[in-house]
Amino acid sequence: MTMLISLLAEYDLTRQATMALADPLSDEDCCVQSMPDASPVKWHLAHTTWFFETFVLEQFELNFKPHHPAYRVLFNSYYHGVGNRHPRPRRGLITRPSLAEVEDYRSNVDARMEALILIAAGLPPARVAELVQLVTLGLQHEQQHQELLLTDVLHLLSCNPLLPAYAAGAVLPLALALPLHWQQQQGGVVEIGHAGGGFCFDNELPRHRQFVEPFALASRLVTNGEYLAFIEAGAYRHAALWLSEGWDWLQAQQLTWPLYWRQIDGEWHEFTLNGLQLLDVERAVTQLSYFEADAYARWFDARLPSEAEWECAVASESDAEPLLQLFDTAWQWTSSSYAPYPGFRASADAIGEYNGKFMVNQYVLRGASCATPIDQARPSYRNFFPASARWQFSGIRLARS
Repeated sequence: MTMLISLLAEYDLTRQATMALADPLSDEDCCVQSMPDASPVKWHLAHTTWFFETFVLEQFELNFKPHHPAYRVLFNSYYHGVGNRHPRPRRGLITRPSLAEVEDYRSNVDARMEALILIAAGLPPARVAELVQLVTLGLQHEQQHQELLLTDVLHLLSCNPLLPAYAAGAVLPLALALPLHWQQQQGGVVEIGHAGGGFCFDNELPRHRQFVEPFALASRLVTNGEYLAFIEAGAYRHAALWLSEGWDWLQAQQLTWPLYWRQIDGEWHEFTLNGLQLLDVERAVTQLSYFEADAYARWFDARLPSEAEWECAVASESDAEPLLQLFDTAWQWTSSSYAPYPGFRASADAIGEYNGKFMVNQYVLRGASCATPIDQARPSYRNFFPASARWQFSGIRLARS
């Protein structure tokens, strides 16, 4: 029973944290979709609720009845095993249900989840374990959407001509006025993947061995000032620095600097969750695509680390030569394609669609960002995005052979 009480407390805290992120926003802010890759805040609030209703209540609640039958389609993200889905690029057209109705949906499901958890002690032990596993996954899923909510809001507000701030004192990437040094790693046969103890997603398993050549990893992330030097050196016009696909993407999009940078009256600015600010040259550069990160590394006579290099360096770091900005600043692009670990198998049910089916045409990012809930900051976490994605808090940690 103690475990279930603890689970209920964690459930309440996580759900409240999501609503707190939406508090600074107007109803209008919560309904708009700024691009196909982003989702309205209202959709995030509804989808995370849909997850608990669909994968937990539907399986465990006696006399289950959906809060609203249409929500099963409206707020399904990509689970083909659950049924039809509203098209992702058209989530901003869901003006109804209203934000207030979505909040009622959350309250309804929360009350039912709390009742279910409190009576779960009477279930057979195997069913209790299954319930705990699904609720825990749902909470981790919601924390992922807390981060997505912030990154989507940042993109949304950047599209507003008023360039409004999300909130005073909102999280920002860390600034470090420290020289970059190289932490040497011996390499060899290393183990990567989740080592047990606590939650992990299925794509972090199984733990396995890889061979890594000796290498060096940068002690900190690349800064805005260092990336500005890359821009001022004409790197966005120098095809030899870019992967072929990256150069084609760059030309098609007519890009010349990071996503949220602005040049105003000869001075560089950056749009942040705190609004438009003068560019802080000591803050880590973020909102970079894989293409941009790779090109910068090549210009710097370095490269991006593989995910095995990144993880083994984190596992072997010492107090004498600490690696900075691992989990509190920006996701760090690696050179590793997102692929299954040896022996990986997704479960056969709809939950198995969570990670495995995305293991193509994406690159792995490691660490965590300033917008990542602390519970998800662990060495084995594997984030992943297409090479052109640049609206996340994604930055650069360099490596050398």
